[in-house]
Amino acid sequence: MQKEKIKVYTYTRVSTAMQVDGYSLDAQKTKMKAYADYNDYEIVGEYEDAGKSGKSIEGRAQFSQMMEDIQSG
Repeated sequence: MQKEKIKVYTYTRVSTAMQVDGYSLDAQKTKMKAYADYNDYEIVGEYEDAGKSGKSIEGRAQFSQMMEDIQSG
């Protein structure tokens, strides 16, 4: 019997325009996908807030959406 995969969400964020234009978001996504694959997790949602500070959740629409999606199942 095959074990059911654990469902996970990914969230990427960078705070500066320079990071948005660079490789940072792609690098985060690549590492998270590799981690999920290695642990046999199923990515069920991907969220990204580019150019948003991590100091507060205010203004981070995708983070808020992810939290709502997690709570609603």
